[in-house]
Amino acid sequence: MLDFNNYVEKTIHLNNREEREQIERFLRQNSLRLENDIEYSFALYDGERMVATGSFSSNVLKCIAVDSGYEGMGMAGKVLSRLVTEEFRRGRTHLFIFTKPENVGIFKEMGFYEISRVPLKVALMENIPDGISGFTHRLKKNKKPGRAVGSIVVNANPFTKGHKYLVEKASMECDWLHIFVVWEDRSVFPPEVRYRLVKEGIKHLKNVTVHKGKDYIISNATFPTYFLKQPDEAVKIQSVLDIKIFQQHIAPALGINRRYVGEEPYCPVTIIYNQSMKEMLPDRGIEVFEISRKSLGGFAISASRVRKLLREGELNLVKEMVPDTTFAFLNSEDALSILDKIKN
Repeated sequence: MLDFNNYVEKTIHLNNREEREQIERFLRQNSLRLENDIEYSFALYDGERMVATGSFSSNVLKCIAVDSGYEGMGMAGKVLSRLVTEEFRRGRTHLFIFTKPENVGIFKEMGFYEISRVPLKVALMENIPDGISGFTHRLKKNKKPGRAVGSIVVNANPFTKGHKYLVEKASMECDWLHIFVVWEDRSVFPPEVRYRLVKEGIKHLKNVTVHKGKDYIISNATFPTYFLKQPDEAVKIQSVLDIKIFQQHIAPALGINRRYVGEEPYCPVTIIYNQSMKEMLPDRGIEVFEISRKSLGGFAISASRVRKLLREGELNLVKEMVPDTTFAFLNSEDALSILDKIKN
């Protein structure tokens, strides 16, 4: 085994131009890219030469690479150990890796477990053996009987009358409806706030359960592209992986056989995602229902438009686009920091 006392460990400061360029150059040599959301990077040096590196963003480990001349020497394990230690120090114990399928065996040896994969493209792994099974076990406690059991995934940044219209229509057509709130903390409205606004906005419906999506509803904001040869494919690959997790783990746990989505006239990412659902879910017995978006003044109501109006201080127009529960929150002290962030 390699004596790491002969090697230099170093935290990379990405705001230092020289250090950033060095890690970018090293990753390019290993057919990888440094992503913009990296919050921590670490490297091993043989003298002045960088021979291994790894990074993370939130609880996702990424950009892990070892110089080809140093493979099989325990470098990857050393880097991974350092990243995990730093994550734990920051209070994050449930960790994930998106990697090439051919690297799954390497990370299995280091204590990670595969959740799902898109063949030849990407695999998602986690460091808890019963992570996804524990999540679905908890979901099963909310399973409801019914011939038509529907589902909706929302970010709700914030919850609008467009979201409410979609939920109400699906609720009318289903015996039971499950709503999953995307849980990443990269939206202007924090996840707990978005979850609260959804629950308050649909509390008049008696056949709906609202779930926290946690780590198993993948967003395009968190899906990495550093290992993809053609990053333009990222949206399609991300959508396929997310849908596979949904159809393999989440839908069976709750007996879901319907997925409702809003028709998307603007966002190309959502258009690709909706098309992927139509291609994949029916083969697993899940019907996809695309519902026309609720409009106001000739424009589809969207959370992005609401945020734009908030930034411009147009509260009267915002009131027309959001439920009373959302508008009440926007006028509360709890919303002050969020509104300040939007405006600035």
